[in-house]
Amino acid sequence: MNFKAVNFRYLLLPIALLTLSAISTQCSDGNNTDSIDNPEVVVIKPEDRLPQIFVNTNGAEIIDEPKIDGEITISKAEVVSYQGKIGIEIRGASSQSFPKKSYGFETRDPANADLDVSLFGLPEESDWILYGPYSDKSLMRNVLIYDLSRDIGQYASRSSFVELTINNQYKGIYVFMEKLKRDAGRININKLKPDENSGENLTGGYILKIDKTAGNNLGEGYNEFNSFTSVHAPLNANLNQEIHFLYEDPKAEEITPEQKYYISNYVADFENALASADFKDENLGYPAFIDVSSFIDFFLLNELSHNVDGFRLSTFMTKDKNGKLKMGPIWDFNLAFGNADYCDGSNTNTWAYQFNVRCGDDFWLIPFWWNRFMEDPAFVTQLKARWNTLRGGALTESAILSKIDGYAATLEKSGAVNKNFKTWQVLGVYVWPNNFIGNTYSDEANYLKNWVKSRLNWMDSAINGL
Repeated sequence: MNFKAVNFRYLLLPIALLTLSAISTQCSDGNNTDSIDNPEVVVIKPEDRLPQIFVNTNGAEIIDEPKIDGEITISKAEVVSYQGKIGIEIRGASSQSFPKKSYGFETRDPANADLDVSLFGLPEESDWILYGPYSDKSLMRNVLIYDLSRDIGQYASRSSFVELTINNQYKGIYVFMEKLKRDAGRININKLKPDENSGENLTGGYILKIDKTAGNNLGEGYNEFNSFTSVHAPLNANLNQEIHFLYEDPKAEEITPEQKYYISNYVADFENALASADFKDENLGYPAFIDVSSFIDFFLLNELSHNVDGFRLSTFMTKDKNGKLKMGPIWDFNLAFGNADYCDGSNTNTWAYQFNVRCGDDFWLIPFWWNRFMEDPAFVTQLKARWNTLRGGALTESAILSKIDGYAATLEKSGAVNKNFKTWQVLGVYVWPNNFIGNTYSDEANYLKNWVKSRLNWMDSAINGL
């Protein structure tokens, strides 16, 4: 059921009445209204509070696969906007070690089948994410980069700050996000059907990713069922590491042998062209295989944030029917913007794409592509032009800092910052892999702003000096 707020305030199920009661209790509780940096108690207006998400699993433990049954209620300003059945599970890879878990859930109909619905005004879907910022004490790194991506014309998951309560236990500030899915409102590429195994039908659409195997396994690790391997070793691979491309859509259990053969050969042809002596040639080299502008925007977003996982993990790419290979959408930047104390991840004056030079022993390395692109004057010229255009618009210092200030103001005005850090007492404490440890939320937000200013200055010089 998807209710319109104006029509259903007095038609709620019993669970909704309980959630509204919980909201009222929280609003009158001093522990839920004061600022983390100002202990003076203030009254939070209902309209200033973040959207509230209440999940009820009847006490059942949420695990990492399979999804368990539950119910969800979403409200804003004490008015419920959605209520219905869900299946929910823990999601993430290394982040699962954190006590504050992230969750994936699917909306379901009364018969427990997937149900496409519109949540937070987004296009209808059944798969959604509740991301729980924990090591990112600014709480906003993913929201920031996703907003910047859309600002420069590249789709990224749309998101909203919320507060989450599960089985009457408050869980803190979360980010409600779209899952990266192939559909007209998200990754808008052709749906490749199981019987499309020849001709132009075979050419797309595909979604691949370079990532850990969590959620993609058919068998153990990387194997012929869930992935294919790059025909070129990454640079500086001290331990003979390889690059693996996971099948994301069609899924590993659905993709046909013909489709596997086509997409793996297409990527191999691109890599061989990029490695060849004719790699700069428009017809014989890499430009014949890829959408260069998408690669440049992907590069700039990962470099702007100096994403320590960039180019090597959570790296999505798509190929539409009769189209070229495109990079993106971007995903998972919680360790970006100076929030990593390894492999120079906190530096504002080094290239993220040169990760292999610094950390050639890491299991997940970066494909050779990016170093090779930099050897092409045409690529570098286009990169410079794009950067300088964006620096006059979406990526001005004032535009980025204004977003950070806006997120922080929203979170603090809602009273949620204090509640979050009383629930998760991580301020002033090292949480892997923090480079900076602020004693207050303001410290964390200011560190992020200062880091961005320093990074922008370095990138202006570094890019224009290529």
